Amino acid sequence: MDPDEVFSTIEELAPQPEKGLPVELFRILSRIMPLVNVDLLVRDEELGTLLTWRDDENYGPGWHVPGGIIRYKETAETRILATARAELGTEVEFEAEPMHIEQAIDPVRRERGHMISMLYRCRLAGAPDGRLKWNPAAPEAGQWGWHRECPANLIPEQNHYRRFF
Repeated sequence: MDPDEVFSTIEELAPQPEKGLPVELFRILSRIMPLVNVDLLVRDEELGTLLTWRDDENYGPGWHVPGGIIRYKETAETRILATARAELGTEVEFEAEPMHIEQAIDPVRRERGHMISMLYRCRLAGAPDGRLKWNPAAPEAGQWGWHRECPANLIPEQNHYRRFF
């Protein structure tokens, strides 16, 4: 296949990659290159660690540290703020440097099989969106909840974060 044709097709699919990629193109890219993401460790001495509930085709149901994949030409700082707004419904303050960097390579997974995660220590700048608060009677993806201990149902891909609870 002619590389110019490939580039042309990709540019047609994603004319503004800094605004995100179509799902199909993202899936293809995640099969051939590592993805870099930020994860937000939000801790409160009394309440514990703030996690969000996930239930999707990539990881299944479980708790996870809020996080997001950095887009093209986006800074880690911008992605941290966007992730806090999207997953917690509020702003956060965060340390300038990641507190931990983790590389995860899944020998079996084809899509999202290589992740480089930067964990940032964050503090809430406001209250999380109450409409997204965890409801055990009706759990939904995107809900948040405080945890004094690491939950048993943390998604397996984030087991490396258990030591930070």
